[in-house]
Amino acid sequence: MKLISFVVALTLASVAHAQPAQSEPLLEPLTEAREDETIRTFRLLGRNAIWTKVATVETDFPTFHTEGLVKVGDAFFVSAVEVTASTVRNALSTDSLYDFGVDRSPGAGRGWLFKFDGAGHLLGKVELTRGDVYHPGGIDYDGRYLWVPVAEYRPNSKSDIYRVDPSTLTAELVFQEDDHIGGIVHDTKRHTFHGVSWGSRRLYTWHERGARVLPGSWTPNPSFYIDYQDCHQRGVGFMLCGGLTSYATPVGPVAFGGLELVDLWRSQPVHQIPVNQFVDEGKGPNANLALTHNPFWVESREDGKLRFYFMPESDSKAELLIYDATPWVNR
Repeated sequence: MKLISFVVALTLASVAHAQPAQSEPLLEPLTEAREDETIRTFRLLGRNAIWTKVATVETDFPTFHTEGLVKVGDAFFVSAVEVTASTVRNALSTDSLYDFGVDRSPGAGRGWLFKFDGAGHLLGKVELTRGDVYHPGGIDYDGRYLWVPVAEYRPNSKSDIYRVDPSTLTAELVFQEDDHIGGIVHDTKRHTFHGVSWGSRRLYTWHERGARVLPGSWTPNPSFYIDYQDCHQRGVGFMLCGGLTSYATPVGPVAFGGLELVDLWRSQPVHQIPVNQFVDEGKGPNANLALTHNPFWVESREDGKLRFYFMPESDSKAELLIYDATPWVNR
């Protein structure tokens, strides 16, 4: 009986936490088309998508552990964490959803946002570190600013959300959240922000009211096969997320990658595809380094393809990997 009462109480508490504050503005539905060309092409992709490698661009700077990627014009921006002291696990365990326990020490490091050109040359950088808050996540561009979440390097912690001018790399702290926010997008049409927690187990929403950002609310992510690492706003009320999860198999661990289109109005994925491509570091494809290992960016093409940019890191060094994805029906 005590167990039943505990489960009921936990469920009610989680539902209460997930509800938006009463002061949040109501959102009127938009009448314009929600899907853009990128979404329409992405919905045609499936397990039979044709992935073609276009180019590899070497970078001339230490990238550290890369997290999020954005392309603005001809310039690229990548967020990265430089770890100087690793975190240490304690005896506590957490599911990164309803349990907000902290299961490790903060460690130490520095958070970076790098700007580089299409040839891999560094154009500028800005440090985004505040004490134990040093882990940048997935980033996005809203047409004016880059949005960069920087968190403690542990689940259920705290985060700073910055907006950065892509021309000057001037960074401004806009709001904070008592959780690890691993990726964020800004919906300028509905004046909302949408983010994901550690492992993307919680899908967050924040509302803007003038210059203020109201306290956020979250709902559980109904998708579990990958953890989102980097997300980008697409169309009206959608974000496209990439990520991976490592699975134990009889032949050893395998990093399974994928891409998911998330409907932000319903807080749930509406189209999911596997990305069964792995990085070749000179000894053949590495089953532990999926192509969607953290940063990605995508652009639509006039030939019915999508051009993807990936930047997985190995040994604190990342190359820009460019691929075209062709839907089978457009082959």
